Amino acid sequence: MLLSLVLHMYSMCCVLPAAVLLGTAPTYVLAWGAWRLLSAFLPSRFYQAVDDRLYCIYQSMVLFFFENYTGVQILLYGDLPKNKENIIYLANHQSTVDWIVADILAIRQNALGHVRYVLKDGLKWLPLYGCYFYQHGGIYVKRSAKFNEKEMRKKLQSYINAGTPMYLVIFPEGTRYNPELTKVISASQTFAAQEGLPVLKHVLTPRIKATHVAFDSMKNYLDAIYDVTVAFEGTVDDKGQRKEAPSMADCL
Repeated sequence: MLLSLVLHMYSMCCVLPAAVLLGTAPTYVLAWGAWRLLSAFLPSRFYQAVDDRLYCIYQSMVLFFFENYTGVQILLYGDLPKNKENIIYLANHQSTVDWIVADILAIRQNALGHVRYVLKDGLKWLPLYGCYFYQHGGIYVKRSAKFNEKEMRKKLQSYINAGTPMYLVIFPEGTRYNPELTKVISASQTFAAQEGLPVLKHVLTPRIKATHVAFDSMKNYLDAIYDVTVAFEGTVDDKGQRKEAPSMADCL
């Protein structure tokens, strides 16, 4: 009986952070909307500064739960500048936790409010979050022939002209690497071989259009490019075979 109770409580451990984060999201969006209206007649830099601060507050709450509630140990290797920079953050993509990792680095540089993402177009339909990420500076892109290069360049140039601090996060693979999705991996490797590109084992062949546009548009605005590799403990079995990386729900 006691064991069943413990197991039941353990299975419900994600309820508290989920309830807090999802429960406060509508209030947060209302606060942002009110500021958006009040700042309509002010210079855009005032709106951006307060919006970045609001974003920082909410994301700091997300990181609090992730770093203190989940028991996850985070190990950083390499040199991480302590000063704020205008950067492009490039990383492999294998889990829904990956965007949290970008936040973990940004908050250590006091730049959490400057984080903006290049996201696949379908995510814009997420309730509350989809709309807000776009307003905060996120860029939604479609794949292959539907990719709108002109629109992306225009948006990036508007940020540069406004002097907007940029911590632009891009996952060039475009979708998560999952070793159980063998057809996706095989198709990626086949494409690389046909195009004379290196055949990659542990990541998918990058989709370079959005990355190229970001580099080309911001080359005179950037201070650095962060080349990040994220690895999760326990994703390689005893036989050296890759396993699926833990998701956000798994961590909670």
